[in-house]
Amino acid sequence: MPTVQAWTGRETRALRQALRMSIRDFAQDLGVSERTVSKWEAGRDAVRPRPEMQAALDTALSRAEGQAAARFVAATSEADPQDGRIGAGYQVQSHKFIPAFTGASAAAELAAQSAFRPRPHEWLEVSVTGVPHPEGTCTAHVFACGVVVLHIVQELHLPTLASLAAWRYASYDKDMPWAADQVARLMSPNLTANHAVPEYVLSMYILQEPAWVGVELENALRLMSLPSVLVNRRAHPSPEPVDDHVERGLLAQGFDQPSVQSFGVHGVSVGYASWAGVAYHALSPEQALMVDDLVACEVDVQMLWAYCRHIQRQIEDGQDPAMPPEFGWRFLRAAHSRMTTARARETAQHCMMREAMLSTSGLPERLTQAQSALRETATLSGTVDT
Repeated sequence: MPTVQAWTGRETRALRQALRMSIRDFAQDLGVSERTVSKWEAGRDAVRPRPEMQAALDTALSRAEGQAAARFVAATSEADPQDGRIGAGYQVQSHKFIPAFTGASAAAELAAQSAFRPRPHEWLEVSVTGVPHPEGTCTAHVFACGVVVLHIVQELHLPTLASLAAWRYASYDKDMPWAADQVARLMSPNLTANHAVPEYVLSMYILQEPAWVGVELENALRLMSLPSVLVNRRAHPSPEPVDDHVERGLLAQGFDQPSVQSFGVHGVSVGYASWAGVAYHALSPEQALMVDDLVACEVDVQMLWAYCRHIQRQIEDGQDPAMPPEFGWRFLRAAHSRMTTARARETAQHCMMREAMLSTSGLPERLTQAQSALRETATLSGTVDT
């Protein structure tokens, strides 16, 4: 059984990852707040939990068996600085969101399965279940309106930003068919869904151990949110990373891309969003947004985007779009209001995050268009108040 002489933030994070636990679950297991765990992990070697927490971490480690214990040992072992793992480059947590429209009736039958459990949500019924992933962890979110969102989390240790961009392209080629297989697996034989095929992947990167400071850190996060500038997409047989001197130039000088929107707070966080993804780094974990906050917002954005895409597809196929009455134009009107209006207890950071994610995704316009299309159909059929 592995032992730790003195726990620091680095060992704490290694244990959580080895146990395949989220920050929320790990914090609950230890009896501390999520922000406390985030603070430990962000502080790395400079942070040592209190003595009673050292004992609690010892207990958590003692319960780790088999592969979990092996993963902890591997993560905390000395590594060659040139091997691309711990101690080299930078560390980032990749979050991928892959939505698929299934239809409300199929979603209801999925949520009724024993593997699913309800997930708290302010305005819509949501159920979740774990899905095995070969290179990370995955959670399937099933929304009552008829959308499944697969959320994949992967831990990466990389030497350059260009290597992240190339990995992104290569992994997407595997993610799409994998996600289609998982959605099909979740759907039992008696369930049918006309459009239960994922169409795209959106990424969010949480930078945990940066290799840059100052202006370069800002530029690195901008590049993470729009990584396509760091790959040669014309290379064969697959896109390749740009040369190192190109990346160094972009890090030092930045790049002009108006579509990238900042939502960081000076001295607290660095955050950028684009149509291609989101990148975030907490400079002050106690004050910054929590990862769960970013994930919850992005899951909702991708769910509604896929819902509106299904309505758009019906129109493009020459049909009058139709949805169940409880998820018709009034549902979309309410969703638009909830997503675009600040809540009473919402912080300025949450508002900036939500606005950046929404504006770069184009979701508000899609919600308005889908709402108008459904209302027009309801009017023609005589089922809407005029």
